Amino acid sequence: MCNMCKTNVNKTETFAGRMLETFNNANVGVMISLGHRAKIFDVMATKDKFSVDKLSKESNLNKRYIKEWLAAMTVANIVEYDPENRAYSLPKEHAAFLTRNAGSNNFATLFQFIPVIASVEEQLLHCFKNGGGVGYDNYYRFHEVMAEESGQHLGNNLITKILPLIDGIIDQLDKGINVLDIGCGSGTALNTLAKVFPNSNFTGIDLCKEPIRKAIKVAKNLNLENVSFLRLDGSNFHFDTKFDFITTFDTIHDQARPDKVLKNIYNSLTDEGTYLMMDIYASSYLEDNIDHPLAPALYSMSTAHSMTVSLAQKGMGLGSMWGYQQATKMLSNAGFSDIKIELIPEDMMNAYYIAKK
Repeated sequence: MCNMCKTNVNKTETFAGRMLETFNNANVGVMISLGHRAKIFDVMATKDKFSVDKLSKESNLNKRYIKEWLAAMTVANIVEYDPENRAYSLPKEHAAFLTRNAGSNNFATLFQFIPVIASVEEQLLHCFKNGGGVGYDNYYRFHEVMAEESGQHLGNNLITKILPLIDGIIDQLDKGINVLDIGCGSGTALNTLAKVFPNSNFTGIDLCKEPIRKAIKVAKNLNLENVSFLRLDGSNFHFDTKFDFITTFDTIHDQARPDKVLKNIYNSLTDEGTYLMMDIYASSYLEDNIDHPLAPALYSMSTAHSMTVSLAQKGMGLGSMWGYQQATKMLSNAGFSDIKIELIPEDMMNAYYIAKK
């Protein structure tokens, strides 16, 4: 066989193997999501070994489903199996990335996005054929999953890692300033800030009704009187007062008109104010993202959510991977002249843009 033929055969076999691996991993991803939601990983992390019966009882879950789920986790090399004793265990090294105690290292929360995206496959297919987009209301559990993911990440890093990137902001918050969070979702970041900095006043706005309702409920349960949440469009809002600090957390790339949102942010800041934008860290150029560790997931989620929810509002359809080059340009076009990009080791997904007038 000629060398070129051998190369083609090897390439074909390699790709076939990759497709099998991808198919396996996609299915395992759904099982990880279920394991997280049912808190099976958390239960398994409490003891060295479990029989099917014992795990079923301690997790209060159906024995037959537990048995089959454990089999899937075993062949996926996530759970270890002792056939002699018919016992299963979750290695500590694996629990460190699969349980709620892992905090921001818990990858299991991310796998919930797979069934969320799969739930709109028919609508996406329609968009591929006819254009348009899939609106926010079509996504089952999206806000719930996003709130958990944000809470896991921001809850651990917001005060200790993210705010210290901005010179003097913690002192300002301690003394008392006006803060606005755009695209606040369920209020994870803002309620955290309002609790830690009681002398400052916080306002959160979001386009969607359900997360705003949840944010208000959480604030009430925490007895927070220095925070309020309103259902407003980030591209078309106006307040009588200006803000000393404005934040957006992974939301600009979802907006219908991110250019208008950024201009509104600029106009709503005091002359000495600061805008903090947390958003996906990537290049605006596909060729630069080939080796990005999360590129396949981020481009897929952009297709299935970020881009399409914007297009559903007849927006720009910016997408998750708009990149720091375009982000910096759009911040400049909005009027910002002092723009810095910061990274933190604990966050492999996002960049932190600190912008001033």
